[in-house]
Amino acid sequence: MNIEATLEALRENGNLRTLPPDTRCAQRVDLSTNDYLGLGSDAALRREFMEQALAAGYGMTASASRLLATQQNEFTALEHTIGQAYGRPTLLFNSGYHANTGMIAALAADKHTLVVADRLVHASIIDGIKLSGAPMERFRHNDYGHLRRIIANKGAQYPYVLIVAESIYSMDGDRADIGALADAKASHPGAMLYVDEAHAVGVAGPGGLGLCAASRRSSEVDIIVGTMGKALAGTGAFGVMSEEMRGFMINKARSLIFSTAMPPLCAAWNRLVFEKALGMDSERAHLARLAGTLYDVLGLDGEPSHIAPFITGTPESAVNLSKHLDAHGFHVLPIRTPTVPPGTDRLRFSLSASLSAGCLEPLRHIIRN
Repeated sequence: MNIEATLEALRENGNLRTLPPDTRCAQRVDLSTNDYLGLGSDAALRREFMEQALAAGYGMTASASRLLATQQNEFTALEHTIGQAYGRPTLLFNSGYHANTGMIAALAADKHTLVVADRLVHASIIDGIKLSGAPMERFRHNDYGHLRRIIANKGAQYPYVLIVAESIYSMDGDRADIGALADAKASHPGAMLYVDEAHAVGVAGPGGLGLCAASRRSSEVDIIVGTMGKALAGTGAFGVMSEEMRGFMINKARSLIFSTAMPPLCAAWNRLVFEKALGMDSERAHLARLAGTLYDVLGLDGEPSHIAPFITGTPESAVNLSKHLDAHGFHVLPIRTPTVPPGTDRLRFSLSASLSAGCLEPLRHIIRN
């Protein structure tokens, strides 16, 4: 590979990525954070935890993979807490990427499984499918008729079908229909349903447990994936599943087997924050009101979401608008190809319950000038 030529081509197309500097600033409104509940900026909660951590002496490193680590108490306590909330066993992973690549690759590795995924699922899901080596079909975004036709035609050739979708999509903020996904699963006797709730956990559903928990069809979802690194202000991810499936993943998910586990300190923080988030209904209601305000300010149509896309159409226009907003005190990063399809380059606005509605109003004029 010609590395220099590759970098130059990215630069010419306006798609060269660089790591940003620390942009924390009291005068800047951060609209690119995934800290949807404002827990990441809660200094009082951090102080409470650090006092607890010093007293308990939580380990700063697991020093081994989960299967070999001598310190397990913080991991099992976190899994128990999450499992109690969902009413099903839970398994921890180091990140959402680890969860999706590990579990999807494990589920579809027998080559007798057809994976059918929504067109807009996250890159970690696509990478998991590629690692599995399984055949894949993509259904049009949230088009469940198309999904069922694929299952009826292509799925009939396979004993197993794995349906993969997200509940709230990370770039557009729109929602899947869990019931329609469950109906599609029911159309094939060997189908499994896998739903990634990374951007719903903490934000949507009863106690912030996501859209699957809000659906009467929740029990038909074989694996629910949640992340600790967004609304829950921590690190790592989890899968909610049956006890049998959990045992399967412990033995077959390579990202779990061959990665050093997260520090016990992080697992303890995750548990504290997860428990706190269960009772944050007022913050979730405030976040929903902020979403309505933002959609109005930006002139967007559709059901308001805590994730709002503002399409500019080209990488250059997305970068330029981001710089323009930054100059006026708003931190909103551009999202460009290949993260989104060509022609849909955008600014991705994401909200935090720590914001006030009034801080969004200046955008109404700035973004149009």
